[in-house]
Amino acid sequence: MFGDIEGARFEVFDERFESCFVGHVAVERLWTGGRWLEGPAWFAAGRYLVFSDIPNDRMMRYDDTNGAVSVFRAPSSNANGNTVDTEGRLVTCEHRARRVTRTEHDGSITVIADRFEGKRLNSPNDVVVRSDGTVWFSDPPYGITTDYEGDRAEQEIEGSHVYRADPATGAVERVVSTMAKPNGLAFSPDETILYVGDTGVTHQKDGPRHIRKFAVEGTALKELGVFATCTAGLFDGFRVDTFGRVWAGTGDGVHCFDPDGTLIGKIRIPETVANLTFGGPKRNRLFITARQSLYSVFIVANAAARS
Repeated sequence: MFGDIEGARFEVFDERFESCFVGHVAVERLWTGGRWLEGPAWFAAGRYLVFSDIPNDRMMRYDDTNGAVSVFRAPSSNANGNTVDTEGRLVTCEHRARRVTRTEHDGSITVIADRFEGKRLNSPNDVVVRSDGTVWFSDPPYGITTDYEGDRAEQEIEGSHVYRADPATGAVERVVSTMAKPNGLAFSPDETILYVGDTGVTHQKDGPRHIRKFAVEGTALKELGVFATCTAGLFDGFRVDTFGRVWAGTGDGVHCFDPDGTLIGKIRIPETVANLTFGGPKRNRLFITARQSLYSVFIVANAAARS
């Protein structure tokens, strides 16, 4: 199953993956010209995708109606992860400002979280919004360890954690404190499971390079163990479809996991994949941010939640 782009193809490891794509579908490269692309978020009402170009300190906009790509916001505080909340507003993790923000419908920016227990966050990385409106985000120090994706600075908070913010009350709670470098986040279709990637191997020899599962019990999480371990680089961002399959960005493309944790197939991409999301009118198109380029592919699956 080869597309028109050299190195882009589907790899089937389990017959369950064969139902995820149509035989003649190919991977498309929509745009190239970034330094490290991240955080794709789909806006259905306008049929456009917003994504981050972290080192270039800008956010980009892909217009699905005509294929045009333009600058959405610059500077962007070295924005990384993005998502859409229950009211269709953009929620963004900003490395340089060390905060999570929401862009209102009028374009103004509201700070959702920038501190925990009076201390500045490290550099919020990825973010998801639950159906109750709460904002869940990871906070490793990748944006403050160098000047490449933010401003070099000392950590005020010991360790790296996952937080839950309630925009209605302003409360910020730490919900995971047992991971080395928490990264990508996604909920299962019924929101009873939170998947969290750990890329601790970037700072720790033989450190974690896996996705862990947590049962959501009210506002708390219960550890359920490792869901999958990455065999090609690291798991970065990922999303879940309506069947509970996890689609994860890795060093050699997108890995697709059955809900039982089996790696059933890959979409090979000729650049390291940082993140992905579902989009398009039917939410059956994977938009993939991979190092310098934006890719997409139509699949036989639909988004389990907002992008």
